[in-house]
Amino acid sequence: MDRNEKKHAGDVELRGKRLLVVGAGGFIGGFICAEGMRRGMAVTAAVRGTTSRRYLTDPSLDFLVLDYDDQRQMAAAIAAAEPWDYIIYNLGATKAAGGFPEFNKVNFEYLRRFAETLKATGRVPHRLLFMSSLSALGPGDEKNYTPLSSSMPPNPNTRYGLSKIKAEQYLEHLSGIPYIIFRPTGVYGPHEKDYLMMIQSIDRHFDFSVGMRRQMLTFIYVDDLVEAMFRAFEADVENRKYIISEDRSYSQKEFRKIVAEELGAKFVIPVRLPMPLVWIASFAAEKIGQARLKPSTLNRDKFKIMRQRNWQADISDARRDFGFAPRFSLRDGIRETVKAYLEEKDKRK
Repeated sequence: MDRNEKKHAGDVELRGKRLLVVGAGGFIGGFICAEGMRRGMAVTAAVRGTTSRRYLTDPSLDFLVLDYDDQRQMAAAIAAAEPWDYIIYNLGATKAAGGFPEFNKVNFEYLRRFAETLKATGRVPHRLLFMSSLSALGPGDEKNYTPLSSSMPPNPNTRYGLSKIKAEQYLEHLSGIPYIIFRPTGVYGPHEKDYLMMIQSIDRHFDFSVGMRRQMLTFIYVDDLVEAMFRAFEADVENRKYIISEDRSYSQKEFRKIVAEELGAKFVIPVRLPMPLVWIASFAAEKIGQARLKPSTLNRDKFKIMRQRNWQADISDARRDFGFAPRFSLRDGIRETVKAYLEEKDKRK
């Protein structure tokens, strides 16, 4: 779908509106800010005092420094700012050295404090879009591979997923803040780190996968995810939850082939690791990370995510309500991601 396609009658005009992006310093945050400014919105990036601004360099971008551990500071900073028409809450932790207490603090408690502060300061927006995760639903049908859908009862099996569903349910039961909840599948693109590790491995001619049973993976390129956010605002949907994904799934073999071809790799050795070995490695890596007070990419939560066989996703709700239609196939998105990876690789030579 063309991003410049004319809006339908009754759609909201976003040009000139004020947007706050919470968690703007993360991988997705920079893309959100850039798209908001491209659409003519006045964009404010909410960051911590220590947040890197490497991808937040546009001179027209405003900044709001927030300390999520200090609700009094948040209240003063938010009250002193002009009200926002829209807020995209992108703050969150995907791995945590402190286990569930840390996930709960960052993914739930910070949202709760922020929402309470919005209400207390009279800064409730027209819409707040909360970035959750497909992991909030937990594993689905791994026998018939029925796609995960927004209507299925959530049953998260990871600490990360549990913290996300807790935040979702808080918003659902909180009166006074109109919300939209996005549950994206695996998000990839330039600057993202987890998929970058897979690309680097394939670039070194090895591709590691987990388990012997068939696994169907889904992906969403960062530009398509961000486009969906603004389409949801334009359509003025309210108090709804949406799965965001490319509308097809891939096997690990297909992913490997696409990455290898875009890298120009001559050969890749697939290495399939047994589940017990991966669990031991995940447990050990997590404990080492905890001892160092530094979260490990490989951990027991990540093991459960890798073990899940069915990541197929039903995006019909998003297609119906705001015309969501991903423009990037996995090949298109990997091409852009690999291009950025190779450029960075050349700079380091």
